[in-house]
Amino acid sequence: MGRKKTIDREALLDVAEKIVTTQGAAALTIDALAKAAGITKGGVQYSFGAKQGLIDAMFERWGKSYDDRFGRIAGANPDPVTAVRAHVEATRQSDASSSAKAASLMAALLQTPEDLEPTQRWYRERLAGLDTSTQEGRRARLAFFATEGVFALRFFRLMDIDEGEWAEIMGDIAATLR
Repeated sequence: MGRKKTIDREALLDVAEKIVTTQGAAALTIDALAKAAGITKGGVQYSFGAKQGLIDAMFERWGKSYDDRFGRIAGANPDPVTAVRAHVEATRQSDASSSAKAASLMAALLQTPEDLEPTQRWYRERLAGLDTSTQEGRRARLAFFATEGVFALRFFRLMDIDEGEWAEIMGDIAATLR
């Protein structure tokens, strides 16, 4: 009697991320993932349900990686300005491949506006509690928006920013918070 085959969800997510980063978010379909992974469409559907389940799993995976980096930097229960500092540093430390995957996933979300709500809530929460009546609070808000802006410019390929320039820009942003 043969052993029942198992599908490695993490390996499927690796393949899905490769599709997104090399071909774009629109290329990610259940069928494309099945073909690229060498399994049946039913195998992909068994692992994720529908495409939305796949996208959710990809965001969850990327989010955990970000949250781990953020938590190491921010510590437990950071105040709002420390949280922004940690966001800037976590983004700065993110490798290009992970950031490209995140940007591609964000692009996929733009195709389904109803799925934007969790991301919008995340942004609201990240800025919650900043006292923008103070210079420190205003600088933190500006650093947050600058971080998100340069991230979008680089990883949506709106501007060619190499590793050296990325490090320099992110260092300048971080310096505004010191």
